[in-house]
Amino acid sequence: MSALVEIKDVCKVYNPGENEVRALDHVSLTIDEQEFVAIIGHSGSGKSTLMNMLGCLDVPTSGEYWLHGQDVSALTDDELSDIRNREIGFIFQGFNLIPNLTAVENVELPLIYRGVSRSVRQELSREALKKVGLEHRMDHKPSEMSGGQQQRVAIARAIAQAPPVILADEPTGNLDSNSTKEIMDILKGLHNEGRTVILITHDNDIAAQAKRVSFSRMRSNRPPDARDSPSPNRFIPYRNNASPPTIFSKSKKLIL
Repeated sequence: MSALVEIKDVCKVYNPGENEVRALDHVSLTIDEQEFVAIIGHSGSGKSTLMNMLGCLDVPTSGEYWLHGQDVSALTDDELSDIRNREIGFIFQGFNLIPNLTAVENVELPLIYRGVSRSVRQELSREALKKVGLEHRMDHKPSEMSGGQQQRVAIARAIAQAPPVILADEPTGNLDSNSTKEIMDILKGLHNEGRTVILITHDNDIAAQAKRVSFSRMRSNRPPDARDSPSPNRFIPYRNNASPPTIFSKSKKLIL
């Protein structure tokens, strides 16, 4: 399979200068089409910063990010927005549903911004909700649904227009064990249909359900100096039947 995502020697530096923080330090990562990849790391490991890069929500300070053969690391905000609309479906830990809209209206919302006609977006939204098992909850508002049901609405919103990439940021972080299983089964089903699924998590058990895992090594938030230079931020791949590498950090202060 061809590479869908290629990150080459990417750095993300906040507050450049004496007090700079290197959230990403010479990171390289490749994800092929139709892969199910988990990126795992504790708070401060740089995984949220990497997620923003992968989702075209931010750009690197240096390095290259290629998505579907296009270098997106130096695009304008409008160009990045267009790529997000076409290429990426987002699933967030906090659901991000509009409280006064029904389930189907929440799923329709991004389709409105994409210029999809009313009849088409209603059909796409209802089909997406059926796909995640919410055909009987379409007219319910978020306050009338459980956390697991709200997350399924968020997944329906992400997949309504069939984007090739699903980017899920801690999608089970606020859910109980039964809802977690339901959400992971849906993500596995999307992968089996040919979608590329990128899962950001801190949970080893969740990450182990992916086909491939990249481990984000932790790093401190103090600026490097010549006497005590922290190890570079790395994403270390291992298969889900292998033992994860050891995690360590010299500092208790972490980036995120």
